[in-house]
Amino acid sequence: MSTSSADHRPADPSSTADLPDRAPTPVRTPPEGAHALVVGATGITGSALVRQLVEAGWRTTGLSRRPPADDRAAHVAADLTSRASLEEALADLRPTHVFVGAWARQDTEAENIRVNGGMVRDLLAVLGPQGSLRHVALVTGLKHYLGPFEAYGQGDLPDTPFLEDAERLPVDNFYYAQEDELFAAAAAHGFTWSVHRSHTVLGHAVGNAMNMAATLGAYAGIQRRLGRPFVFPGSRAQWDGVVDLTDADLLADHQVWAATTPAAADTAFNVVDGDVVRWRRLWPRLAEHLGVEPQGPGDEPQPLEEQMAGAEGVWADLVAEEGLSEPELARVASWWHTDADLGRPMEVLADMTRSRLLGYTGYVSTERALLRQVDAYRAERLVP
Repeated sequence: MSTSSADHRPADPSSTADLPDRAPTPVRTPPEGAHALVVGATGITGSALVRQLVEAGWRTTGLSRRPPADDRAAHVAADLTSRASLEEALADLRPTHVFVGAWARQDTEAENIRVNGGMVRDLLAVLGPQGSLRHVALVTGLKHYLGPFEAYGQGDLPDTPFLEDAERLPVDNFYYAQEDELFAAAAAHGFTWSVHRSHTVLGHAVGNAMNMAATLGAYAGIQRRLGRPFVFPGSRAQWDGVVDLTDADLLADHQVWAATTPAAADTAFNVVDGDVVRWRRLWPRLAEHLGVEPQGPGDEPQPLEEQMAGAEGVWADLVAEEGLSEPELARVASWWHTDADLGRPMEVLADMTRSRLLGYTGYVSTERALLRQVDAYRAERLVP
């Protein structure tokens, strides 16, 4: 039997090993007279956004309780849960573009709605009458499709990949409350809006409640110190299935793109890296990078909150022995949030067709970006 030449093709001599981990990000020049206000400027999304805006030449002000690390941006301190604090801090600020990436976790979804919906309502009630707003961007996430933590992944969910025009779930969800406050303020004050539904965000922030890269770096360091394997803590569905993630720099760029692209006005978008990964392939790569022995999942999830219970003493030893810069483990690792992401019993990924058809071309290699982020944390002595 004859064989075609295709059966004996030489190996492709090209390699992706030396390629960058992301497509080039264009410099998004500010519109004339633009003044950006980044709400949550020290968070995992806000810090990346402040950096991009400043580097692109925007007049930038960060709003947070503490000043952002990038001192090239102006700063206002305010309590987002206090209308009086906002009125005092933002009096006559007159920003043109507002980027909202802050939230405060509460014990119940009813409280999440009251507090986080109230943040957006009060913020825009203060800024709207100033008459300067052109665009407001709001960062939410895929719990828009999965439901809040109280009803996470329960009931009839939209099929994957999630599409932005999926109907809202019939449950209380503070993301819906935030959107509704945004829509009402836009109608009242005449600015455009965009909503950015990210997946798990990989980026740089200390003390952030949703920081998977730092969490896994801390977990690996503790396991290595104890001589234990780097066990995948999640479900077999997450281990075997495909998943996407969101790079913080990509999310920042997407917000600025939407804020400066007329065709993207008044639109909700999913924002993910553009590729998909499998944890069963990524976990050994991450373990090798962190110098630990990988181990796959058990029959049931093995949550980090349980594995790491009482690990503060081990962390204290690592801080002393390796000169780590953050002595408080809870400011580095958010076990509960990584457990939620890796323990899901279903496939979770999002569609970005809406952005692509409007011309957005941002793309990040999730594996490369994760390893790069771990390296950055290690270089700053935040994880072992």
